[in-house]
Amino acid sequence: MSIDNIIAQAVARAVKELYGVDADPASIVPQTTKKEFEGNLTIVVFPWVKAARKSPEAVGAEIGDWLVANEPAVNRYNVIKGFLNIVIEPAYFTSMLSHIAETPGYGFKEPSDDSPLVMVEYSSPNTNKPLHLGHVRNNLLGYSLSRILSACGNRVVKTNIVNDRGIHICKSMLAWKKWGDGATPESTGKKGDHLIGDFYVLFDKHYKAELKELVAKGLSEEEAEKQSPLMLEAREMLRRWEQKDPEVRGLWEMMNNWVYAGFDETYKRLGVDFDKIYYESNTYLEGKDKVLEGLDKGIMYRKEDGSVWADLTDAGLDHKLLLRSDGTSVYMTQDIGTAKLRYQDFPIDKMIYVVGNEQNYHFQVLSLLLDRLGFKWGKDLVHFSYGMVELPEGKMKSREGTVVDADDLMDEMIQGARDVSAERGKGDFTPEESEEIARIVGMGALKYFLLKVDPRKNMTFNPKESIDFNGNTGPFIQYTYARIRSVLRKAADAGYKAEGYGAVEPNEKEISLIQHLADYPSVVAEAGRTYSPALIANYVYELVKEYNQFYHDYSILNESVAAVRALRLALSEEVSRVVKSGMSLLGIEVPERM
Repeated sequence: MSIDNIIAQAVARAVKELYGVDADPASIVPQTTKKEFEGNLTIVVFPWVKAARKSPEAVGAEIGDWLVANEPAVNRYNVIKGFLNIVIEPAYFTSMLSHIAETPGYGFKEPSDDSPLVMVEYSSPNTNKPLHLGHVRNNLLGYSLSRILSACGNRVVKTNIVNDRGIHICKSMLAWKKWGDGATPESTGKKGDHLIGDFYVLFDKHYKAELKELVAKGLSEEEAEKQSPLMLEAREMLRRWEQKDPEVRGLWEMMNNWVYAGFDETYKRLGVDFDKIYYESNTYLEGKDKVLEGLDKGIMYRKEDGSVWADLTDAGLDHKLLLRSDGTSVYMTQDIGTAKLRYQDFPIDKMIYVVGNEQNYHFQVLSLLLDRLGFKWGKDLVHFSYGMVELPEGKMKSREGTVVDADDLMDEMIQGARDVSAERGKGDFTPEESEEIARIVGMGALKYFLLKVDPRKNMTFNPKESIDFNGNTGPFIQYTYARIRSVLRKAADAGYKAEGYGAVEPNEKEISLIQHLADYPSVVAEAGRTYSPALIANYVYELVKEYNQFYHDYSILNESVAAVRALRLALSEEVSRVVKSGMSLLGIEVPERM
């Protein structure tokens, strides 16, 4: 049993005996004592002040006295206002370390057959352009969240919805048809998603030139947009696609397949994957059927022009269009169709959509509609709303070709790791080993920098800052891990083992490290509860920072007392294990050598 549980149960017994209060030990959550006060764990005593009819200080002192008299784990205490700071007997920390070392999968809960089934949707790319920096944040958040939820004991299905239909797709198709000259990924040497993205930008370039010409002839901007021959052609292509014209569908399939091959390559480099991929071209018709079903049931209504709407004013929202007057679908309809297919495929208990915060209203509406259409998880769906990511230079725009391409960004990060490694000039590695370390460090820097920030916040991604080997960065954590593994290898070579330290009383720094390790399960649980990979990232950083101070202040291999050396080796082993575990929840690898 962890020291937190021991103290929580002891406090529950104390308040029962002292004040006749039945307190659930699970509701008593000891916190790590603030550094400015003496103590290891702190209990907030305010919940029992009313029953005791005494001041918070008096209640704290009474509970403290009871613990010292009745709980062997408690050495002494002090009270600051309503906070009871408890000093734990040092011997308990060595048993705590042993408990951690002996626990397989420490910090994680194993899912069972009856665990909740949680589906996490992330990525959601369009097939008219390659993945960019915004997609990178989305994919990393979604993948990390999936791993964290699994570590919290849920069954998790990772899913993706590909936006493979619509006017934006037709723009790329039309540009390829007009100016592509039969270009293929093979003939150009370009990844398919990059090639198609180039044609999307090319369409916009010609379209803007056309608008300029039309305005110069005396048309207003609005008139020019309506009369643009290029846009009219693109809309005609979309109409033919919806009518399943064989020529348009053939071109669409060929170009989409080029894009999918490119996406797969990018996903593999990012280290993310999916259990099931859905396509908007399949789901939008399903959504249409579901909306018409809702119309029959009186959940939706039809206007005179034939369009179908939902009245959400009773929920404080407005009227929402679901089918246009010509019968075509909107995004909301597609999401309803996707939900229908997913619910047929999986008995979902919870659905989490990883989508940027500009879609907050969309998901408010979707939740209401799904609930009214009978999806049991609709009302409680989670929109994991995250902030936008920008570069120091500012925002990015796909149509203008100013986005930061995901592949280019990964190349830049790995090259940055190579450059830093060359500057440091450390390590006797083969070229292959050096390249693999550069990949691990470069990708770790990218992932960590994007995941350490509270996902709800907008952020600026600075590649140079992220690759730094000092401070709250991926490389700093990876380097510390490699350093610990080096110490453990040297210990093994010298025949030293992390055994026989049970009688050692750890010093203050060692106790602090053990407490950090003991916090890991609750941090994982909290990250799952609040959907925040940032909690894991910053916990690992604090653990590594604490270990580095310990490493600087105390000898490990040169410690002459064998039992003390064994304790420090055990501490090092468990810190490295938790660092590797925590980083794996972020989808980040850690190198054994650097």
